[in-house]
Amino acid sequence: MRTLRTRPRPRRLLPEAILLATLLLAAACGSDDSAADDPPSDRGTLRIGAIPDQDPEILARNFGLVADYLSAALDVDVEFVPVVDYPAAVTLFSAGDLDLVWFGGLTGVQARLETPGAEVIAERDIDQTFRSVFIANAASGIEPVDDVEALDVVAGRRFTFGSESSTSGRLMPQYFLAQAGVTDESFAGAPGFSGSHDKTIELVEAGTFEAGVLNEQVWLARLEDGSVDEAKVEVIFQSPTYHDYHWILQPDAAARLGDGFADKVRRALTELSTDDPEEAAILELFGAEAFVPASPDNYTEIEQIGRDLGLITG
Repeated sequence: MRTLRTRPRPRRLLPEAILLATLLLAAACGSDDSAADDPPSDRGTLRIGAIPDQDPEILARNFGLVADYLSAALDVDVEFVPVVDYPAAVTLFSAGDLDLVWFGGLTGVQARLETPGAEVIAERDIDQTFRSVFIANAASGIEPVDDVEALDVVAGRRFTFGSESSTSGRLMPQYFLAQAGVTDESFAGAPGFSGSHDKTIELVEAGTFEAGVLNEQVWLARLEDGSVDEAKVEVIFQSPTYHDYHWILQPDAAARLGDGFADKVRRALTELSTDDPEEAAILELFGAEAFVPASPDNYTEIEQIGRDLGLITG
């Protein structure tokens, strides 16, 4: 005779059990809300940026490759965040919205002054002996000169700098011009500020300005890619050397991304090699053979000149 098995009747939850379950569910929801406020993806993403010294398409290409390389080398997500101008790069860095930024000499000093604990990571080999080039429209009649004191050939001319916060397109050129007795009042009208090195070439080549100044690396790159009409614009002076571009890391990056992170970033950048085709492509886009370790002491002269010219205060 078969024995019938009956399913046990469900037990009724006591009020105390219901209350406990409710409290556990509320705690779990509270934990989820906290995670939403500080998602793991934000803590694990390295946000990189750069001063917009060239055409946006060039910057996107260059730093897209850098982002991919650093992501693989550091085993973190890396995002390139474009910025609208030089001051924005400094502001976003000091606000903690950018972690690793490719600054010029002046903006790098400004960023470190506004962000205590920020760490200088690396510069290119060419940044140890960087130069500005003064250019002139061929129809202007301005002749090339051999020394700083002769830069007064641009006095009385329509002249343009690059960005107002550019080291190679404004700060150091203004310093060299001052040695020749040339001030902003010496030009024919107020000096221009093109906003980027590429734009400076375009404006001088078109004759909008008779002369201007930009960084040598961009000038050489444009000559190489054939985008400069050498019949219309030429170099009239090559400046003395100075330290310029460099990478700076946010002080809280280690807290988010792990102890020793600054050393890992420095190692990843300085280990880029021309022997590896993909790494060589990155170095070529930066116009360099290698990245090398950099020190804050490299930019002491730039800070002093910036203070003398009123471009650094406080």
